[in-house]
Amino acid sequence: MISDFRNIVLQNRALVDVRAPIEFEKGAFPCTINLPLMDDQERDLIGKLYKKAGNSKALELGYQLISGSIKDSRIQAWVEYIHNNPNTLIYCSRGGQRSEIAQKWLGDAGLDVARLRGGYKAFRNYLIDELDNIPKQKKIIIIGGHTGSGKTILLQKIKESIDLEEIANHRGSSFGHFASIQPTQINFENALAYRLIEQYAAEYRYIFMEDESKNIGRCRIPNKLFEYIKTARLILLETSLNDRIDITYNEYIIMSQTEYSTAFHNGHTKHSWIDVMRHNFYRIRKRLGDKNYRELTVLLNHAWTQQEKTNNPSLHKVWIEKLLTRYYDPMYEYQLSQKQERVIFRGNNTEILEYTSTL
Repeated sequence: MISDFRNIVLQNRALVDVRAPIEFEKGAFPCTINLPLMDDQERDLIGKLYKKAGNSKALELGYQLISGSIKDSRIQAWVEYIHNNPNTLIYCSRGGQRSEIAQKWLGDAGLDVARLRGGYKAFRNYLIDELDNIPKQKKIIIIGGHTGSGKTILLQKIKESIDLEEIANHRGSSFGHFASIQPTQINFENALAYRLIEQYAAEYRYIFMEDESKNIGRCRIPNKLFEYIKTARLILLETSLNDRIDITYNEYIIMSQTEYSTAFHNGHTKHSWIDVMRHNFYRIRKRLGDKNYRELTVLLNHAWTQQEKTNNPSLHKVWIEKLLTRYYDPMYEYQLSQKQERVIFRGNNTEILEYTSTL
């Protein structure tokens, strides 16, 4: 039994989750694969019998259901994965019967594999504790700036950083959806805890993060961490409007359309992009106001029609400029007015990189 959770994180140790798929989908850990001892239907049948007749009868049914070729195929899946990923650990919900049975069957197959002490619950509790504890011990500095200023691009150049948007698989704005889905809240928290633990172990003096709202798409920043973010010192990235338009155009038009056009495995096509953009405008129509909403929607549709005719998407820059200056900039200026006392430096990309290297 292994319970050195910190080293499991730092070593990015491979994990096999033998819980049922329905449990795994709710939440698991980075570096984890789901190779269940029993599927959802089998788990349901065994669980019902456990409630009715107790553990002994449930176990008996389990061994009946998972036998013969079914048992052999599941053992084979474990064996193949572990051969390709030495030092793999296995776990179930609480480190009990399921992982114990899997460990025994693997032993019979000639593999000595350790179990995670306390299973999913114990490791998850450890990660939750670290989400609360590490921000208390590390100084957080926030990178802020106007929408489209390239904060994420800058953050990726700072080694002492955590990219919350990358972990959330979302660009952090009303138009920030990717074609691929976001992680569950549990998976977001687990992955974030991994990054915090890695940063803490590296003994950096600071952790740099981007200025974010409480929600990044459907993912919520944990309460205690968000409290530190709201009060942390602030560095402002200053970027010209033309550069902001270009950055936004590259991310939200060129890169996003390419992503949607290649995401066939998620049921998307290139035309899903325009449907999503129209929906995004509709979602913020009240904050835009009717006049702006109608004008921007017309400009979006015109740019899309011209792109379809000419294969030139550059007209999207027209509505991007208006969206930035009419919607995002006033909102940013108001928010900045509430936190001026936290600003410790402002400058362009190069100046900020030079400044952070001296901290």
